[in-house]
Amino acid sequence: MSCVVVVGAQWGDEGKGKIVDIYTEFADVVVRYAGGANAGHTLVVGDEKVVVRLLPSGILRESTQCVLGQGMVVDPAVLLSEIESLAKGGRTGVEQRLSVSDRAHLILPYHILVDTLRENSAAQDRAIGTTKKGIGPAYEDKVRRTGIRAGALRDLDGLAALVEQALAAWAPTITALGGEVPSVASVVEPLRPLAERIVPMLTNTSKLVDDAVKAKKSVLLEGAQGTLLDVDHGTYPFVTSSSPVAGGAPTGAGIGPNRVDTVIGITKAYTTRVGAGPFPTESDDDNGKHLANVGVEFGSVTGRARRTGWLDLPALRYAVRVNGIDALALTKLDVLTGLPKLKVCTAYETAEGRTEDFPIDLIGTPGAAKPIYEELDGWTEDLSGVRVLDQLPSAARRYIRFIEERAEVPLFLLSVGPRRDETVVLQNPFTGRAGTP
Repeated sequence: MSCVVVVGAQWGDEGKGKIVDIYTEFADVVVRYAGGANAGHTLVVGDEKVVVRLLPSGILRESTQCVLGQGMVVDPAVLLSEIESLAKGGRTGVEQRLSVSDRAHLILPYHILVDTLRENSAAQDRAIGTTKKGIGPAYEDKVRRTGIRAGALRDLDGLAALVEQALAAWAPTITALGGEVPSVASVVEPLRPLAERIVPMLTNTSKLVDDAVKAKKSVLLEGAQGTLLDVDHGTYPFVTSSSPVAGGAPTGAGIGPNRVDTVIGITKAYTTRVGAGPFPTESDDDNGKHLANVGVEFGSVTGRARRTGWLDLPALRYAVRVNGIDALALTKLDVLTGLPKLKVCTAYETAEGRTEDFPIDLIGTPGAAKPIYEELDGWTEDLSGVRVLDQLPSAARRYIRFIEERAEVPLFLLSVGPRRDETVVLQNPFTGRAGTP
């Protein structure tokens, strides 16, 4: 069988939830390998809309084992509230199918406090645009070796000592930002009822996932956020605090890189970004409003409006390179319906001349890198009923071929609507065959 990594090829929000949900029909194990509850994935099954934040998208498949890997940061309260929300919707047995790495780090109330205080106090041009979920501070604790792993929930007395040390380290920051340092008891006591439910889910997920690969099971490693938000490869400092690129998948899942067979990159037919940071192809005109309104471009976790703009092919090629993307899944092609002309950024003009590379170190400086566009014809036909490529309008087929040729990777999947069945599968990375789900 196969081990497949699914990554976002833009600034996140590419529609990974739907694509992963489709692929989980063929997966025995689905693993979230990085990030936390700031990464919402929207799943539409029939007329039901489900948003998952921590849980892997495979949680809707009752035969699938789901894993929160060691590269994640996990808020215990959010995790259990998400499980309870699914249970209220009739999806039971989630805890029995979920394994949580005992090496994943915990997001605790002081992380959320610091995140909120920092973002609220930052000057407008320095605010990162975080979701204020405590993600960044939790990863800070992990890197400076004052973090608390999920395995500590097995011994709350020992955890209290760790919290005391962490609070001592954070106290100067909290005080300087005008906050009040919480007590150890206020952090630990609410964890007691949560720990009773979470501890049975804790395990060595690194071994679990590697054993699954060795047993020739189908394993799907699910990314959060996107390439251009990667802490190393993204538009720093307007990035997340983890490595959502494909290279982060083996590390976050706890397996060797040679276990991965295929990398699928998810890209919208246009580009969006939520929060602050450079966005060279952003469109503030009627075209941008069309993309935002028709595409319903609002964050699934925060509800924040996403910024919208034209497809950036140099950025897509950059994502192909740093992830080693083997094939693309193109989402929201239907959103372009009704636009008479489509612009695509194919290169940049810089002080050193024209380049088809993504000038990631320049785009944060106004005027340093100017997008160069090519224009293609649009279409007016409704795409929601398309199930094979030949049913697409000729202009839509030309647009797809243009992307494949310029990105230099093939298209494996095309999404023409939010539902599972509004999809064209050209090739399945698990079976090697075409076919709609």
